[in-house]
Parts: sequence; C-alpha cells; structure tokens
Amino acid sequence: PMIRIRFISADGTRETIVEAAAGTRLLDVAQAHGQPLEGTCEGAMACSTCHVHLVGGDTDRLPPPSEEEEDMLDFAAGANRHSRLACQVKLTADIASLDVKMPRGVVDNSR
Repeated sequence: PMIRIRFISADGTRETIVEAAAGTRLLDVAQAHGQPLEGTCEGAMACSTCHVHLVGGDTDRLPPPSEEEEDMLDFAAGANRHSRLACQVKLTADIASLDVKMPRGVVDNSR
C-alpha cells in the first residue's frame, strides 16, 4: 500500500504531497522529493540534520523514538514533542498518511 506524505515548508507557505511505499525511510522519501534535509550521518544517529516535526496523519501509529533518537533530538534546533529524526521513521503498512513539517532551523537552498 502507498502512504501519502505531505511535506510542509518551515514557514507553512509550500506543501508537497507525495506517495511512498511501506518499508521506506522517511528521510529517503524526503530527499527523493527535494526536501531540505541533509541526513549527514546517513541514519547512524550521529547528527540531527534530518530533524522534522510530525504534525498530522497517522503519527500515533509510529513506534516511539528510541532513547538514542531522543538524545540526538536534544541537539536539534527547535525540537518539540512532535520532533523525530526522519532517518529513524520507517513507513509501515498500517500508516495511511503523515504530515511532515520542516523545522525553522532547516535552510532550504532549493529556491
């Protein structure tokens, strides 16, 4: 089943809606669709450059962040209770949609 992902820019003015397959990492989906996430450590949880806010959709169906992810989020600019590292969010078949907002600390060089 395909999962609907809505990426929202940090200022809320732009939205990109894409579909992704179950089993995909959110970071990979974001990067494939031009979202301004670096993912410098490539999922090793050694940075917070893929920090996002999960603000809607089936966020309650995601497993909670691991202790290691929580520790890394402590270093993320603008982290809040909706914060996750996109490299740690695996899309599963029981998720129909996710709304993903870019944090203000992310610099979008795509303009």
